Amino acid sequence: MEFFFILYLGLFAQLNTQDDLNHHDQRYQFPYDLTEPGYELTMPKKLMEISGLGIDYTNENCLLAIQDEDGVIFYINKNTGKVDRELSFWKDGDYEGVEMVESEIFVVKSTGTIYQVSNPGKASQSVEKFKFFLSSENDIEGLGYDKYNHRLLLACKAKAGEGPEYKYKKGIYAFNLATKTMSEKPVFLLSSDAIHDYLGTAPQIRKLEKVIEFFNSNFAFSPSGLAVHPKTGNIYISSSVGKMIIVLNPEGVVIHIEKLSKKVHAQPEGICFDSDGTLYIANEGKSKDGMIYQFEYAPPKQ
Repeated sequence: MEFFFILYLGLFAQLNTQDDLNHHDQRYQFPYDLTEPGYELTMPKKLMEISGLGIDYTNENCLLAIQDEDGVIFYINKNTGKVDRELSFWKDGDYEGVEMVESEIFVVKSTGTIYQVSNPGKASQSVEKFKFFLSSENDIEGLGYDKYNHRLLLACKAKAGEGPEYKYKKGIYAFNLATKTMSEKPVFLLSSDAIHDYLGTAPQIRKLEKVIEFFNSNFAFSPSGLAVHPKTGNIYISSSVGKMIIVLNPEGVVIHIEKLSKKVHAQPEGICFDSDGTLYIANEGKSKDGMIYQFEYAPPKQ
């Protein structure tokens, strides 16, 4: 079977040869131990359905969170887990991602609508809304800031786009922060073939039986969160379905698949990084409390 990974590169560099990609895959080492959280934070009842996670870059002791019902941004003390502040920005809705860019906060709804909150919490606070062609059929559930290209990346949980060429694929769109425009097509398309290509060339130690079984049966991988690593530019995409994280390099090539423990991650939804690479994963609580887990960044030694 011929495997391929489709990329719409736009302003990106030309794609490497498959041999180069395979070699790169074999050298890559995942820099986190997701079986051992550094610490965990129990969320209050109002965040049992936490759906998005970000960092307050004006105060890195604070995480930003949203849930999928209220138009409220929650400021969470990342040392205690307590909500220090609640900031209303819009009416109730299905909000799925939150990111801070400089001093402004961006929130995305499952319909693809983006809300830009300027001067958050101040008397001069204002909100600008951006609505494009994305809709509830795309079901946006991931929002990440790509500082290397000054854009927001939006991950589709459902339809990647219109037309048969998008079948059995997941799309990632880009919102240009300078022009405030959305890419007409996905900047990255993740296909079933791309996953099987990775599984066929990755080192044996990473060929987890449950991962192979999951992708052999269907292509149910459904992005629930997205974040761009501040040190490498790699794109981390979490999926509650299948309980895993897929890592893409900055060109959009699959370089790692990490299975998450169901005992730890009941329903992974939000994902973000500190500026030093520390990873945070938020889980909806289902019938229990929502949780945030912290994982230390441990890059391989040169």
